[in-house]
Amino acid sequence: MNCLSPSILAADFSCLGEQIRLLDEAGAQYVHIDVMDGMFVPSISFGMPVIRSIRACSDRIFDVHLMVAEPERYIEAFAEAGADLLTVHAEACCHLDRTVGAIKELGLLAGVALNPATPPERVRYLLEKVDMVMLMSVNPGFGGQQFIPYTLRKIRELKELIDREGLKTDIEVDGGVNLDNVEDILAAGANVIVAGNAIFQGDILENTQRFLHILNRQA
Repeated sequence: MNCLSPSILAADFSCLGEQIRLLDEAGAQYVHIDVMDGMFVPSISFGMPVIRSIRACSDRIFDVHLMVAEPERYIEAFAEAGADLLTVHAEACCHLDRTVGAIKELGLLAGVALNPATPPERVRYLLEKVDMVMLMSVNPGFGGQQFIPYTLRKIRELKELIDREGLKTDIEVDGGVNLDNVEDILAAGANVIVAGNAIFQGDILENTQRFLHILNRQA
């Protein structure tokens, strides 16, 4: 199943709750929440209080992307705040298997994110354990960047690895995704699409529906 995960990093925080409700109305399956600590990535975004405050605005899957150093320190706190799916970076974890296990023990879906230059092989032995692998198609830390073209080859390589193992692990792509490149991204093997500016700049309802039309057409 193809799913859309709009990134609220690009939302207007003066009316965040209302914009999230528009995503629900349009039919987006996930809400993507980027947490940045100023250490693993240069920027600082938001954390548990924001997630807790918007949890009442939506019953969609809260897809929480931890761009933080030593993410294992915060797993319980994000679970309590309302995360459904918690994704950690392979590059940020000293003991990735243990961190993924801790997420699963709390009853959450577990994802592992890979930066653009990190090969899919890095998560080969965890594919049976994780629910999703997120491929960053920009260098993490800032919204509004351009999609890195070699990511398409990386998506195909990861899909081949998953298929070879006989698994159904989701592939999420995050960074520079728009209506002009999303079909190529889906064709390469991704099935969970993160979009920020392409959703929140302009008519949120219309933009979301246009993405979902493409995702449903290529399901």
